[in-house]
Amino acid sequence: MIRVAIPNKGALSEESIAILKEAGYRCKRASRELMVSDTTHGIDFVFLRPRDIAVYVSKGIVTAGITGRDLSFDSKTFLHELLPLQIGQSRFCYAVPKESDLTPEKFDGLRIATSYPNIVEADMAKHGLNVSIVKLDGAVEISIQLGVADAIADVVESGATLKEAGLKVVGEPVMHSEAILVAKDASVAQLPEIDILINRLRGILVARCYAMIEYDIPVKSREQACQITPGIESPTISPLSNPDWVAVKSMIECKCVNKIMDDLKAIGAKGIIVTDIRSCRL
Repeated sequence: MIRVAIPNKGALSEESIAILKEAGYRCKRASRELMVSDTTHGIDFVFLRPRDIAVYVSKGIVTAGITGRDLSFDSKTFLHELLPLQIGQSRFCYAVPKESDLTPEKFDGLRIATSYPNIVEADMAKHGLNVSIVKLDGAVEISIQLGVADAIADVVESGATLKEAGLKVVGEPVMHSEAILVAKDASVAQLPEIDILINRLRGILVARCYAMIEYDIPVKSREQACQITPGIESPTISPLSNPDWVAVKSMIECKCVNKIMDDLKAIGAKGIIVTDIRSCRL
């Protein structure tokens, strides 16, 4: 049995469990277990603090783990990114009071509060700025109001929390983060259990970008329809009892669904149906 670490709490934990379950793995805890064994796939899923996962993976205590890119970077451990998971997406940004004219290039000599000191230290050093980092485990947004810091650096999703605290984002994001599947080195991907895990997860992620469209089209408009829905290699075309019509089935990008349906309707397509794809291999 190999070990794969999962965050033990929070939205990242919930989303990680959801995508693993969708990929066919048994990893949901009944209560507060620290480990759930999926004997069918030869994996023990270990529940750890998100911030600790990178450390356990880097030391080889667990074979692989799901954590945030920001947490992995802040741990100052060398890890190999096996697969970005497109969940838990966020930006790591600087923020100051909304009435302030401070920008990151003016931070020299100031105090920056953050729960990610190593990210801030590396970014400030890259820009040749000397700052005082105030490490906090939480409630970073209130630190300026309490006189602890002049600016903050934190993970930002919608930005609503910052606005509520009277803050605004300044400068470009230091990094874009998301949940990632990591391992100590690239060779881990060659393990049969990890190879299957990666392919299954990739299949889920690809499927989320595509949908299946089916429709009937007059034979005279078939070529035009195939240009609108070319599919991966080519669409599937089947004859109908009416020789003047054919049925077409094809994969399309989810972001284009409504435009494609409009275009097909305009050339005479009927019975247009779009369905979700649970998983796929391209």
